[in-house]
This record gives sequence, structure tokens and C-alpha cells, in this order.
Amino acid sequence: MFGTTLVLALRSIRRHLLRSFLTILGIVIGVGAVVTMVTLGKATTAAVQQQISALGTNVLQVRPGQGFGRGGGGPRPPDFKPEDVTAIANQVAGVTAVAPQASATATAIYEGANWSTTINGTTAAFLTVQPWPLTAGRYWTPAEEEAGKAVCLIGNTVRQNLFRGGAAVGTRMRLGNISCDVIGTLSTRGQGGFGDQDDVVVMPIKAVQRRFTGSRDIRLMMVGVDTAYSTATVQAGIMDLLRERRNITGGKEDDFNIFDTKQISDTLTGTTTLLTRIVAAVAGISLVVGGIGIMNIMLVSVTERTREIGIRLAIGAVAREVLLQFLVEAVALSCLGGLIGLALAQLVILALVPVMQVPWTFDPQINVVAFAISAVIGVVFGYFPARRAAALNPIDALRHE
Repeated sequence: MFGTTLVLALRSIRRHLLRSFLTILGIVIGVGAVVTMVTLGKATTAAVQQQISALGTNVLQVRPGQGFGRGGGGPRPPDFKPEDVTAIANQVAGVTAVAPQASATATAIYEGANWSTTINGTTAAFLTVQPWPLTAGRYWTPAEEEAGKAVCLIGNTVRQNLFRGGAAVGTRMRLGNISCDVIGTLSTRGQGGFGDQDDVVVMPIKAVQRRFTGSRDIRLMMVGVDTAYSTATVQAGIMDLLRERRNITGGKEDDFNIFDTKQISDTLTGTTTLLTRIVAAVAGISLVVGGIGIMNIMLVSVTERTREIGIRLAIGAVAREVLLQFLVEAVALSCLGGLIGLALAQLVILALVPVMQVPWTFDPQINVVAFAISAVIGVVFGYFPARRAAALNPIDALRHE
């Protein structure tokens, strides 16, 4: 019985192919939009988490200033000094390493090729706080760091643009007016919400301070936290120490800020998840519109096929069979729209993933849920027309012109 009804429903859909396609267009767009938005939202969340994980786990970032959205006018807070780095490393329990950083920008030049990049000066502790493997070469030695030698490690973006992807270790390039020996190439970290992390030249901090910034000031400290300690506890210890060293007393606000990378990750993940849900909910409205379209066309179909319904009822068909026929037809339309929407979503996702530079993911749960919703919409919005067809009086139906 059900198989025969399904065949009849498919035949009816095939007889009015263009009308059927236009009917399910709302379902196609709704399912496709919901699956696309949720999948890309999860991919974006994964990309953000990957970018933040590159900053290191159990890492605190300490910067001068009062953080985002705070402060305003007034004098600029003083930068940190090397003595602050030493004090945190020696006096705060739970700190594994402190990596000071001084940054500058310069044009890197090699054999006629040039590339504007960021120069990041730091110490060997940076590799403890934020492990960054090399693809070739070596790290600088303690003696080179202490002497402030002009040696450097280059990111993959710099290598591709200056050396055309070829070997860079052992060459000498210029950074502005300074010559620098390339001793290593860093592995790829990728590009995301924090910009291109591979567009960087890493040097001993003393070399950067002497040749580029001209001061011993430090704008950023990366603090590694022992896994046996709570980051909140270590953060509180750093805060107390810096308030004392910077003579901040009483109820005065801190002129520095401390960011926990895990808190940043949780905040950004929560934000992207919320935005994904909002966009998916808005896209889901088209599913309701598609359901209304199915109801409308099914009501038209009932009117067009009134005599057919009357004949079926007159030769012995019961109301339940007529109801089932039209209900199956509505569900078939809706499920067909759901399948086309799923296929369309995958094509759109495959096209947008390289553009957005996020990892491709396939979420079977959202695909199954979206298809199930399309089937439910067929049942809900197809029941009223089917019920109306089943309630027709055979005599009145046969008289219909």
C-alpha cells in the first residue's frame, strides 16, 4: 500500500516537474543555508582554536596599558624593562619561563627581492613558552643571544617571497640597513584571526633593541605557566608583583593587562558559536517559507484533482488512503528538497573553505537533523491539504468541473 502510494506521489511530482522544483526551492535554500552556516561556523571555531593554540598552552600575555576598551586620554603607560622579566621569572611561583618581546617592522631584501615584514626580538625562553619547530637550520646559541648577534629565523611567508621557496639557511639578507644571517626557517603556523603568523623574522631581543627600537623597552611578555599551577593563581602573583614594581598603590587601576590565552579561546569560541546559531536560526526561516509553499501547492493540487479523488472514493478507496497519498506526496517533495539542499550545501562549503582559509569538516549530525526537519515540515504542512482531500464528498467531487 505504501509503495503504491509512493509511486503515485512520484508520478504526480514528475508530471509537474517545474512546479515541483519551484515548490521545494524554499526547502532547498533553507536546508542548504542552515547546513552551510553551521558547518562553516564550526570550521571557523576550529580555526580560531588552532590559531590560539599556536600561542601556546598555559600561557599568559602581559602588556602595558589597560586592555581593550579601557583607558583613553592621559600619558602612555611605561613599557616593561628587562628587570621586570627577571623578577617575574624568579619571584612568582608556577612560572616556567618568561619570554620578553620587542617588535619592529622593516623591509627584508635578498638579491633584488624585497618584502615588508615584522621583526620579533625575543629570547630562547620564547621556544619554551611557544614551541615553534624548525624545518631547517638551528636556533641561536646563548652566546649569540647575549652578544645580540644579527642572526635570524624566518617564517615560511618570508621564505616564499624572498627565496621563492628555496633554501634560505646560510644566506645573508638585509633588514632595512642591517645585514642578518639566516640560521633557520620556522615551520608553518598558518593564517587566521591573528594575521599571518608566518610573516615574521625572529631575532635575539638585544639585536632588535640595539638596531631597530633603540631602547631596552619591552612591549610584551609571554609567561609560561606550570601545569601543576592554576593560571589564575599565577596571574594574581604577576599582578601583585607588577603593581609593586610600578608603584601602583591603593585603589589605582593597573597600567598593564594580563591575558590568559585559554580565556581568549573560550571567549572567541563562545562568540563564534553564538553567531553561528543566530545565523542558522535566521536561515532556518526559509524552511518555514518552504513549508508554506508546499502547503499552497498541495492545496492547488487537491483542487485540480478533485474529480480524481471523487473517482477513487467512489470505487472503494477510503479516506485514510487518500490522506496518505497526498501526505506522502508532500513529504516526498520536502525530502527531495532536503536532499538537494544537502548536496548544494556541500558544494558551497567546498567553494568557501579555501576562501575563508578554515579547515573542511563534515558534520553528520547537522546533515541528519536538517534532513529530518525537512521531512517533518512535509508532514506538518502537508497534513492540512491531505486532510482536506480525504474529507471530500465523493458525489460533490465527481460533479466538480
